[in-house]
Amino acid sequence: MKIVVDTENGLAPWRQVHDQVIHAITTGALPEGARLPPIRQLARDLGLASGTVARAYRELEAAGWVATARARGTVVTIPAGRPDRTALLHSAAAEFATHAQDLGADLDTALDAVRAAYRS
Repeated sequence: MKIVVDTENGLAPWRQVHDQVIHAITTGALPEGARLPPIRQLARDLGLASGTVARAYRELEAAGWVATARARGTVVTIPAGRPDRTALLHSAAAEFATHAQDLGADLDTALDAVRAAYRS
């Protein structure tokens, strides 16, 4: 699993970590039982404060994506009622549509942006 944090994109770093871990879980890159890096190690690797990564892990645990135990560390779990890929796609599309509308983009412009992003 590779996590990249972009401090210029306007999304909080903890949220970027959170979203990328969920993405890795839902695509199968992080299967159930896989261990996440320790908070301090991941924070150091990403150049973030430990509290930033800790918040991402807390949010993931609260939503049932991971579980933390002292001896085992933080491991991937299967959350009850986890949305399937189609539901996640619809959620992402709704979020994008809201952002596009907030920017004043019309449907064709928004679809062009999706097509361009899809190709890259």
